[in-house]
Order: sequence, then structure tokens, then C-alpha cells
Amino acid sequence: MKPKILITNDDGINADGIKALEEIVKLLGTVYVVAPSQERSAAAHSISFNHPLRVNFIDKHHVAVDGTPTDCTMFGFYGLLKGEKPALLVSGINHGVNLGDDITYSGTVSAALEGTLLGIPSIAFSMQYGKKFNFFLAKVFLRSLCKKVMEQGLEKNTFLNVNIPNCSRIRGVEIVRQGKRIYKDKMLKKIDPRGKAYYWLSGNPPDYVREAGTDFSAVNNNKIAVTPLKFDFTNYEALEEIKKWGLG
Repeated sequence: MKPKILITNDDGINADGIKALEEIVKLLGTVYVVAPSQERSAAAHSISFNHPLRVNFIDKHHVAVDGTPTDCTMFGFYGLLKGEKPALLVSGINHGVNLGDDITYSGTVSAALEGTLLGIPSIAFSMQYGKKFNFFLAKVFLRSLCKKVMEQGLEKNTFLNVNIPNCSRIRGVEIVRQGKRIYKDKMLKKIDPRGKAYYWLSGNPPDYVREAGTDFSAVNNNKIAVTPLKFDFTNYEALEEIKKWGLG
């Protein structure tokens, strides 16, 4: 029996990136696609609690969910696969990179995080913006990485965040740490026709800290960035220091 592979994203079930990802991994197993019915970028790790999920079964292997990427991962596991753990969960290919601190906002990354919470080896894939997307640019590597993860598994509580440069020729692969984003946001106040204020999040394009060995540096050198992530946010150094405060 072929291994099962669950695919999701945050750009929606009709996005070119998820169609390319399905084409790339379908040789590795039986694919099930569960994705938002519309774009849910920057949904982070949100879950729908206040309303039921509306689900459209396009066919036995393709399901559109009126919910977040995390909802899609959960429905794929509990609803479509009836709690049967797939061999792999892949999220993406996102239309735009998820580097540095951006991962905290990313629905693409959060879908892979949820897969990890469910005990499924998971990978988030994203591609840098350009004049157009060639989602098949790194297909050989993506397929090889998925196959390796299916065979070897991943360390407990760990998943992979993979970012692909948008260039004519990829110069290699780097295993790197998460970089640091520099945000330049501000709130713009506007007045509607009824005289009431409303606000838009705006600002200058974000920058990043230029350091070697990060996801930013890899992508900007036309290399695929592979970053192992874990969801234990504990600062263990601060933990020991705060214990000395005598709060208990």
C-alpha cells in the first residue's frame, strides 16, 4: 500500500503553488489535498472555534475548507483520514518566502507546525517573489527531501521550513538558522464617509539583519534555505535566572 501524503497551504486550494507541490510529491505516495477555500495568508496558527467549518469535497482526494491552514491540517487528519497518520505533511508552495520572524505570522508554516503537533513529519515550502513563479525550479530537491523525511523521519517536535529563491539557477542548498527581520510598520489613520476613523497597517518594506548562516543570507545568495524549527519556545537561560528571583 502506498504511503499517504497530506498537502495544505494558506494561498487557497486553487493556488498554483499547491498544484505544483501535488505534482512534485505524487510519485511518492497517495496524495490528499486539504486547503482553504480562499486565501488565508498571515493566518498564523489560528483555529476556527466560533463557527463550524464548511467543507467542500471536490473529490475523494481534494477538499476545500472554509477555514485556516491549521483547520485544514486538523480536518485532513481527523476528518478526511479518520485519525490515520500520514507518512508526511507538506504545506505550500507558498507564494512568497517565510523567513526570520515572518514565520510567526505564516499560515504555511503554522500548518506544518500543527502537523508536527499531531506527530506527522512535516515540511513547509515557500518561494521568493519574482516577476513570475517557477514552482518546479527545485522539484528534484523537493521530491528528494520529502522522500528522505518519509524514510528517516524528523526529531520529535521538529519540522522543516524550506525557502526557495526565485532565480534562473539555484546555486545549492544550505542548512541554516532562522534569521532576524527588521520591521518598519506604522498605522495609518483614515476617516470614512461617515466621519469615523479606521486604520491600515502600513509602512516601509521590511529589512533583515545581514548575517551569514541564516535563511535570509541563503536565499539572497540563490540557495535553498532549509531550517529545522521546533515549537518549544522556552528560554532555558531565562528560566534558570528567573528561578533565582524567589517568586515561588
